[in-house]
Amino acid sequence: MNAIDRTSAALSRRSFLAIGLSAAGGLMIGGFIPDAAHALTIADQPWGGTATDGEINAWILIEPDDTVIIRVAQSEMGEGIFTALPMIVAEELGCDWARVRPEYASASRNLRENTVYKRMGTGGSGAVRRSREFLQVAGANARERLVQAAATRWQVPAESCSVDAGKVLHRASNRSLRFGELAGEAAKVTLAKEPAIKTPEQFTLIGKPLARLDTPPKLTGAAKFGIDIRLPDMVYAAVVTCPVFGGRVKSHDESAVKGRRGILAVVPIEGGLAVVADRFWRAKEAALALPVIWEEGPAAETDSKRFDADYVAALDGPAVTAHKEGDVDTALARGKRVDALYQAPHLAHAPMEPLNCTAHVHDGKVEVWMGTQNPDMALQLAAKAAGVAPSQVEIHNCFLGGGFGRRAVNDELVQAVTVSKAVGKPVKLVWTREEDMRHDRYRPQAAIRFQASLGDDGLPAAIHVRTAVGSIQRSLGWGKVENGVEPSAVEGLANMPYRSGAAQIDCILKNTHVPVMFWRSVGSSQNAFALESFIDEMAVAAGQDPYRFRRQLLEGKPDFLAVLDTLAEKSDWGKPLPKGQGRGIAIHESFGTIVGEVVELAVSPQGEVKVQRVVAAVDCGHVVNPLTVEMQIESAVVYGLSAALFGEITIEKGAVVQGNFDDYQVARLADTPPIETHLVLSGGKKWGGIGEPGTPPIAPAVCNAIFAATGKRIRSLPVKNTDLKWGPV
Repeated sequence: MNAIDRTSAALSRRSFLAIGLSAAGGLMIGGFIPDAAHALTIADQPWGGTATDGEINAWILIEPDDTVIIRVAQSEMGEGIFTALPMIVAEELGCDWARVRPEYASASRNLRENTVYKRMGTGGSGAVRRSREFLQVAGANARERLVQAAATRWQVPAESCSVDAGKVLHRASNRSLRFGELAGEAAKVTLAKEPAIKTPEQFTLIGKPLARLDTPPKLTGAAKFGIDIRLPDMVYAAVVTCPVFGGRVKSHDESAVKGRRGILAVVPIEGGLAVVADRFWRAKEAALALPVIWEEGPAAETDSKRFDADYVAALDGPAVTAHKEGDVDTALARGKRVDALYQAPHLAHAPMEPLNCTAHVHDGKVEVWMGTQNPDMALQLAAKAAGVAPSQVEIHNCFLGGGFGRRAVNDELVQAVTVSKAVGKPVKLVWTREEDMRHDRYRPQAAIRFQASLGDDGLPAAIHVRTAVGSIQRSLGWGKVENGVEPSAVEGLANMPYRSGAAQIDCILKNTHVPVMFWRSVGSSQNAFALESFIDEMAVAAGQDPYRFRRQLLEGKPDFLAVLDTLAEKSDWGKPLPKGQGRGIAIHESFGTIVGEVVELAVSPQGEVKVQRVVAAVDCGHVVNPLTVEMQIESAVVYGLSAALFGEITIEKGAVVQGNFDDYQVARLADTPPIETHLVLSGGKKWGGIGEPGTPPIAPAVCNAIFAATGKRIRSLPVKNTDLKWGPV
């Protein structure tokens, strides 16, 4: 990896209230209400740690043995959040990193104490970029109060003291005190003003490639995922819901399963039924055997072929202009025309841990154990489902076995609470893989049409883009999008970085009965595929190299050019390849981060694709943990590669066809190439996200490489649906 550019960044600060003392003599940072404080139980601990009596805290708790507990308000689903966010706090605190222990923050406490954790939703690649500043403030505030406590004890000026590796030092007298010795006194200190936080060139911990703190418990099995939860007197539930979205139960015969061993109840839920038993297997088998007649509605007459035609037809209908520059119609009438239509299917999230939730409704209260990307929203959902006030709900967040956006809206939680309320017991409700696959909230289907004209210099004189895509906000019921332009629908298109002469981006929001939602990289996933494929098509039409063509169109954008040039250098761009092999390039900015990728692959004469190498160049401005960046790019590449090569959700008679990994294929080890990640950090004020931006470039880079290898252009995903045979018959 490249060395990190720690360019100075000017940072504004918010005022930060910090006061409090734990019964164990620990220091609490972040503000709290003593009579409403939340004491963690062992079940709250992300990997089964031992709770300490009297723990009362918001961000930081320093125990007498110098253990530094740092609360993490975001959800760990593989992104490295449980290491990166504590690193930010520890950078300012000056503690011994070996003594740091992260724990989940409490959503219930966040509600009680006026959003003391500020933000708890995890998504939009925002954990670091949206939390960094106030986490630095939390660490700096704690450090200065520890220093003041030591200075008061020694009767010396605070300015004469310093902090190093969990100790406050007074070098003039060769004295030191451990954080654990000072915590109780420091908790009583009130600072006259908030201390300044560090700028990037002052960092000593941030920027180091540290091993992730959640790796050891995950390797040993000590880590607690939602599906691991066991409670006394707990029962299990499996669900069966209408195959057609929006349908409902017309009738059912529960007597057919009530006599089975261990079956306790059949409970109505929205759109279906839940079977409750003393074992999950028994509940699942009974749910499959339960006779149900469904009222499917008119959506049962639809299928993917009809959707495909409807989305393409919509491109000729009414649209709302999201961006316009210059006279596009006049410019399109001149020069060399290049037109193309791209199509992207619905995609499932397919997390390895199926959706699940354990809920216990009792005594007017609700307790929930699950992995959720949005504990604040989960709390509100649980309260509504149980009919109690939000203050009577406790969310115990667990590790997530994959989220990718799906665990931001918790349908399984509502079902679990409904069933627990009905049976009066703690209920673990688990979706089967088939339920998870067939009742997802999918990446929207899209049809995107490009029209361009090239001038005498071979560069675009005009580009007109029309996209027909499902509205996520409308599907979730979050709003009607009155102006007709949803930001995620046009991201990466309306703000494309390329010089294009005249430009017009039109948006058509088109929903079907299939629910859609955020999917890793959201609209950038399909929009980057279309845009970067079309840039390649224009380069070919202009008789230019795709890398150098992009370089001309990105003139005046040094951050893009630095990524692009690094990518070309590290990928051996331009080096000859054997027949049937090719390289493809793509670059895209999302969530504040620019990622470029080159794919090198081979296509056999029989049309089999083998991706041999992926090279990525990344500019996220600054990094907290370079190792995490590398891991996330690799993860995003594999996730996007799965979608590009194989990913497709199809509809027949209104219902999803795919049900498991046998017919919804993902990239396996044999499909996964070596992946190289190179940091090209621009520094300054830029702090980009990293969880999602590696996904958008991979599909177009693959398709552009296939064109380089075979001369066949792929405009509709997934790749598996295209006949790529090029050898002798």
